Amino acid sequence: MFDPRDPAFLADPYPEFARLRAQAPVHQHDGLGLAIAVSHAAASAVLRHRGLGRIWTDASPAEQFVSFNLLHRNSLLENEPPVHTRLRRSISSAFGRGHVERLRPTVMRLADELVAGIADAGSADLLDALAQPLPVAVISELLDVPEADRPRLVPWSNAIVKMYEYGLPEEGRVAAERAATEFVAFLRELAERRRREPGEDLITDLLRAELTEDEVVATAVLLLMAGHEATVNVIGNGVWALLRHPDQWQRLVDDPGLMPAAVEELIRFDSPLQLFERTATEDVEIAGFRVAKGEKIAALLGAAARDPEVFAEPDTLDVARSEGTHLGFGAGIHYCIGAPLARIEIAAALVALTKRLPGLRLAGEPERRPEFVIRGLKNLPVTV
Repeated sequence: MFDPRDPAFLADPYPEFARLRAQAPVHQHDGLGLAIAVSHAAASAVLRHRGLGRIWTDASPAEQFVSFNLLHRNSLLENEPPVHTRLRRSISSAFGRGHVERLRPTVMRLADELVAGIADAGSADLLDALAQPLPVAVISELLDVPEADRPRLVPWSNAIVKMYEYGLPEEGRVAAERAATEFVAFLRELAERRRREPGEDLITDLLRAELTEDEVVATAVLLLMAGHEATVNVIGNGVWALLRHPDQWQRLVDDPGLMPAAVEELIRFDSPLQLFERTATEDVEIAGFRVAKGEKIAALLGAAARDPEVFAEPDTLDVARSEGTHLGFGAGIHYCIGAPLARIEIAAALVALTKRLPGLRLAGEPERRPEFVIRGLKNLPVTV
């Protein structure tokens, strides 16, 4: 069974996923301490089965992870009905007030400005120059975070999400709680400001909904972490894949109408989120594999995305692919609430790059982040 810390596996986990998928749709992974669903059908069943839920267990010792646990205990992602139903209804209502469409022209303008900066410089680290700042700027606009505070958001997010990896050393756990504490204090202050001076932002709308202050804070953090981390890594992993497949890059340059299909293909081809856990609330069977009440099972989204039963030639990048539906945004009641905004951001980045920099190429081999669950690059050197 694969070791999630093995650099060779992290560089390309997909052959190992194919080997496991050929043996059985679900396996017990003793190293991770849970079952893993590796076929598309089994992973989809894990995400949709109502006997499998997101059951939050506080990080321990609880007294050392007060803020980290507060964020997750009150999160849409870590609750099941009826709490999840109430949270999702309120958050969807706030989102439904036109925030995503309101941001579309802003997203396009920001992407174009960032890519213009790369064009002027002649070369850049695409992560620093585009993939990182774009989603942070968009989420900051959504929440109306003051300009001076925006540089603090990415370090907080990066520290907190490392807690989702397996075998995180103690210094990483301490850093995650410190970041969570600072983030919670910042958002409480921002929420208090919005109570006094309401605006045309999502926090103002969340405060008007049926949410407690802790739930408003947790929702804002979730939007940043999920929205930022996923979008950064789809843009980074995706552009790297395109530049390693210059025929597919050229297809996008020549035919911008392929952009919606290309966005879905890049999410599928190298999934930014590789694993998503569930806990059995009753005895459950997935593809013939029994998961007892209280046990965990994970959908391996990266493995599901390369299933030949759903995707023809799944190891081939095809920006015009039309068959199959990836699970990159999840499925069932926990389907990503920010998916429409993420799609706009990814498309805006690709439109700006292919339009302004049709001759874009790699300027060196990128470094990969040494994490498994959240899959991404440390850098992506490019030249125009």
